[in-house]
Amino acid sequence: MRADLVRDDLWERVGPLLPTSARRHRHPGRPRVPAKAALAAIMYVLRTGVAWRDVPAETMGCSGVTAWRRLRDWTEAGVWPRLHAALLAELRHAGSLDLDDCGVDGSHVRALKGGDHVGPSPVDRARPGSKHHLIVDRHGTPLAVTLTGGNRHDVTQLLPLLDAVPLMRGRRGRPRRKPRRLYADRGYDFDKYRRLLWRRGIKPLIARRGVAHGSGLGKVRWVVERAFAWLHQFKRLRTRYERRADLHHGLLELACSIISLRRLRAAF
Repeated sequence: MRADLVRDDLWERVGPLLPTSARRHRHPGRPRVPAKAALAAIMYVLRTGVAWRDVPAETMGCSGVTAWRRLRDWTEAGVWPRLHAALLAELRHAGSLDLDDCGVDGSHVRALKGGDHVGPSPVDRARPGSKHHLIVDRHGTPLAVTLTGGNRHDVTQLLPLLDAVPLMRGRRGRPRRKPRRLYADRGYDFDKYRRLLWRRGIKPLIARRGVAHGSGLGKVRWVVERAFAWLHQFKRLRTRYERRADLHHGLLELACSIISLRRLRAAF
């Protein structure tokens, strides 16, 4: 197993969240692959983008098939959202989250094998694609991510993204999940959604269509684009290969957790 794929600080946070499997006593069979080795194989696929069958079992200590099964089991058990929420709470405790100003945006990726949440992409000649929708804080830390078909409008995920932000503890007082100001580009320019944001106590700062550039919103909103660049450094996310939408979404949440952990390392 490559130690650089699963560093100690990552394993200390993931290990307690993993579900335990019942051990068979009558016919135990072969020893179960250690969870840390399986996580390293998942990280290998996430970073390099190789097919599951091409995972080097001798180096990883885990075959690609086993790693895929663990990803399936851990995704269904809700490991990745809990990991991300725990890291966000640590970041808030360290004073490294700025929830006053947040930004949202979407990004297209190709979906080569089809599956759920796939649609004709309007920016890729109607080829099958999916969309990553992201909300970040002032520093570009991912707060929540959703997955839709490539033909879904960005604005349809504005409220689901806000609802997906976990309650963040880490400081005295009530947990927090709601930004004070929300920045977005012209794709979110609908007065209906502005009114909905105001009702939630959020000030919408959304660029208007048909208005010349130079609104000044880009001084804050650029962090969303940088966050997508961080996210798509994980090569498995640049193109969607998983037919199961929940598994691709699980990899997205794992990548967001890794980005949050990097921010946490920089805070100390």
